[in-house]
Amino acid sequence: MEEEANHHAIDISNIIDRERLASMELKISENPKFLCKAAGKRSCCIFRVPQSLVEVNGKAYQPRIVSIGPYHRNQPRLNMIEEHKWRYLGSLLSRTNTIGFVLEDLFKAIAPLESEARECYSETINLDSHDFIQMMILDGCFIIELFRKVARLVPFEREDPLLTMVWILPFFYRDFLKLENQIPFFILNQLYQVTKLPGEKSTPTLSTLALLFFNNSLQKPDESLQNDVQGKHLLDLVRSSFIPKNDEETEPRKRVMTPTHVILCVSKLRRAGIKINPSKESESFLNVKFRRGVIEMPSLTVDDFMSSFLLNCVALEQCYSGCSKHFTAYITLLDCLVNTYRDVEYLCDRNVVENHLGTEGEVASFINNAGKDVAVDLDLCYLSLLFNDVHKYYINSWHVQWASFKHTYFDTPWSFISLLAASILLLLTVAQTYFSASQYFHQT
Repeated sequence: MEEEANHHAIDISNIIDRERLASMELKISENPKFLCKAAGKRSCCIFRVPQSLVEVNGKAYQPRIVSIGPYHRNQPRLNMIEEHKWRYLGSLLSRTNTIGFVLEDLFKAIAPLESEARECYSETINLDSHDFIQMMILDGCFIIELFRKVARLVPFEREDPLLTMVWILPFFYRDFLKLENQIPFFILNQLYQVTKLPGEKSTPTLSTLALLFFNNSLQKPDESLQNDVQGKHLLDLVRSSFIPKNDEETEPRKRVMTPTHVILCVSKLRRAGIKINPSKESESFLNVKFRRGVIEMPSLTVDDFMSSFLLNCVALEQCYSGCSKHFTAYITLLDCLVNTYRDVEYLCDRNVVENHLGTEGEVASFINNAGKDVAVDLDLCYLSLLFNDVHKYYINSWHVQWASFKHTYFDTPWSFISLLAASILLLLTVAQTYFSASQYFHQT
């Protein structure tokens, strides 16, 4: 037995490869790169979009003409705007140089924030300090200078192609609000503050300036931009501007005792007498209410910008634990309501959806894909009460029977005429029977 044990031990020692063991120990000691340990912290707010969402929604998360931050840096297809970043940085410095503020001062302003900025990214950024800070300065100053020019705080250069070519700005609106295409807002704000000239002290805050820039696509009234909204980056800032002030989810909602039920599509809800009407009470499309058998939904314009914005907001909420899940809940509601193009047709007829995207079928496909592979806790979302109230109304037998009767006999003029004719025929038959019976009994 002893000999067998020794032989067995010798065999194992022959199998062990010291170099491979050392390689394993090295991997154990290495920190993850593609989803670093800091990704779980609340400070980390800029993520790669999960592959499951990319597979469903394709290139909705990729910048089309401009790279901001490290994730899409140095891609040849984005070089056209990369050249203009340097031109805009030069334009900014030509003004600040008059007060003695030079390029070196920008580095001094951002260098103390480098570590904090790196922790905002879910991936390890393989750039040395100089290159990382240069990227923050170049991208940040480009955004700020563009905001200033669009707000007319600073004049555009004569025949600036970024202004004269009408197709460029709409792409900026979308690219600046993509999850993978962000730099921390505190970097932008630092650059904005240090590059102010003495005469600009009374200018709007950067948050207000940013919302004014995107307002061309958001189609929100200027009055709604007066409150100073906060955000981790531009996408989070604009997302937060849609969340009703009295409904901010800083803490999770208390879980309800009964599980929340998903609701059925528009076609089935209508058969139960549930209507969907446009709401005029709120500027935010997130503010959905259910009252006395009517779902009230503020109008939503579905176009290239809004579809991209919605998808990236959902992606942010799926990745970042430090924000509420309003957009995820809203997309889940739309996904429940829309099964086919006929559901979209109804929403368009009711002025709940304004379709600038394509056919009703394309809008239905977009909504269904937006809600696919999305994790949402209906019990804790801000629409949980609405889901339950609609479900309770739907399963009420009296509502369903009366609505089914109306849908069958009053939905079209011909069905009503058929019902009226049948009713008259029934009354005449009853009358004839009554008079025949009356005459019979009278004779007897």
